Amino acid sequence: MQNRISSFPPFIDEESKILILGSIPGVKSLEKQQYYAHPQNKFWKIIFELLNEKFTEDYSERINILKKNHIAIWDVIDSCERKGSLDSEIKNEEANKIEELLDQYQNIQAIFCNGGKSYKNLQKLLGKNFRIPIYLLPSTSPLHTISFERKFEDWKKVLDYL
Repeated sequence: MQNRISSFPPFIDEESKILILGSIPGVKSLEKQQYYAHPQNKFWKIIFELLNEKFTEDYSERINILKKNHIAIWDVIDSCERKGSLDSEIKNEEANKIEELLDQYQNIQAIFCNGGKSYKNLQKLLGKNFRIPIYLLPSTSPLHTISFERKFEDWKKVLDYL
């Protein structure tokens, strides 16, 4: 039997305007206890470029940049069994309480899903006509092999809500 893994608590506050949802942290993120910790994941690079911020490896600074720009992050999956980091290996998953989070934080104006697994799971949870817009963005994972430039272009949608 595979080990059960769990997502991190949400990073969100009363000022958050958008929510970015991944599926569940990968192995490197779980090891470091940080969102998007794999050095090849482009999440932080994309966020810093979008916001015209100076890139940093310092995790607390990264979180401060999200807070300053009213960006919340979490995962759609609360816990699951998974060998490695591939979404395709996820089994016996349990969902996070996304709708409860959105009821608690009423300033969220849009949800952006970091990849297809997150988007598909969220559609099952909230339905296709949820009260706020839900966008599918290309995964920032190194396993999603479209170019950085293409990912970055698609991720610019985030700026419409900030």
